[in-house]
Amino acid sequence: MYKVQTLNNISDLGLKRLPLGQYTVGDEVAAPDAILVRSTKMHGMELSASLKAIGRAGAGVNNIPVEAMTERGVAVFNSPGANANAVKELVLAGMLLASRNICQAWDYARNLEGDDASIHKQVEAGKKNYVGVELPGRTLGVVGLGAIGVQVTNAALKLGMNVIGYDPSITVRSAWRLSAEATQAHSIEELLSQVDYVSFHVPLVEATTHMINAERIKLMKDGAVVLNFSRDGIVDDVAVCDAIEAGKLYSYVCDYASNTLKRHERVITLPHIGASTGEAEDNCAVMVVDQIRDYLEHGNIVNSVNFPEAVMPRTTNGSRIAIVNSNVPNMVGQISTAMAEANLNIIDLLNKSRGDIAYTLADVEGDIAADVIEKITAIDGVVCVRTL
Repeated sequence: MYKVQTLNNISDLGLKRLPLGQYTVGDEVAAPDAILVRSTKMHGMELSASLKAIGRAGAGVNNIPVEAMTERGVAVFNSPGANANAVKELVLAGMLLASRNICQAWDYARNLEGDDASIHKQVEAGKKNYVGVELPGRTLGVVGLGAIGVQVTNAALKLGMNVIGYDPSITVRSAWRLSAEATQAHSIEELLSQVDYVSFHVPLVEATTHMINAERIKLMKDGAVVLNFSRDGIVDDVAVCDAIEAGKLYSYVCDYASNTLKRHERVITLPHIGASTGEAEDNCAVMVVDQIRDYLEHGNIVNSVNFPEAVMPRTTNGSRIAIVNSNVPNMVGQISTAMAEANLNIIDLLNKSRGDIAYTLADVEGDIAADVIEKITAIDGVVCVRTL
């Protein structure tokens, strides 16, 4: 029986994919094999030695101590792309809100006073203050071409926009999904100098902190619009507000409120609702639950942020062993030697690495005795061993 602890409300559509006869699931589960989490900050939490995996029902993992989990041999999974459509729709909405001055016009209309005849006159007199622009023919820059960035790019092209993308580490999977009509920038500076709108879809790390700052804003066209539905901290809020007040930028639309932003006339702030749709929550839960289950039951790894991808079909008979170890020479040799000395015939073997961590799956004939597990565990550099 596997035990899964939930730290937040996880969609029932996802939890139902954990069979009752095989899994105990709940927020009070002790000594869990896996944890499912959305926004709970796990840094500093005391985590059981039984923990084998953490699944984040979402893309960002800033709330999870990934480095510490790697050192313990705990796989951390996320659900990239599961909320991509929800975020894409909000980015498109953000461009329309800014381009057509919708928020400012709505605020004007809802504060009109007088009888209907008077309001109608005020509407006709005031509408000239909210003249906007249309999107076709305008140029959007997309920084980060993962699942969300690709969907934003393809949708903007369908609206008749020109799109320039920048992502120095774009994956083959994303490249296949990206429309050939998009053009490539070779640097963030090259992109910013050409766009009317720029939207960010990158994780918050040291290299992406304040990607938009005062110096880079100087490179942008006058009247450009900045959109941030990625992470708070990607954009220097003070620099953007100063640029709007100076007439350099037209508007800033973001998913993160602050005292600096919340009452600025040309800033639209939303309360982090990019992935807040029922469909996105269901999709994230289903994806991450399936990944956690595949890892616990079969040792397969898909969409881990700290372990290499490793998928090996199960053989019809025999036993499986999963080993997390340091990525050093002769590790596979030592593991296979320990099995050979126990007269275990290896049917299939897969070894993958990611940075300093390596992961080995092996299917062998017969059962794997406890003393073999102990011998492999004792190998210098082995972090943890599981039999499945």
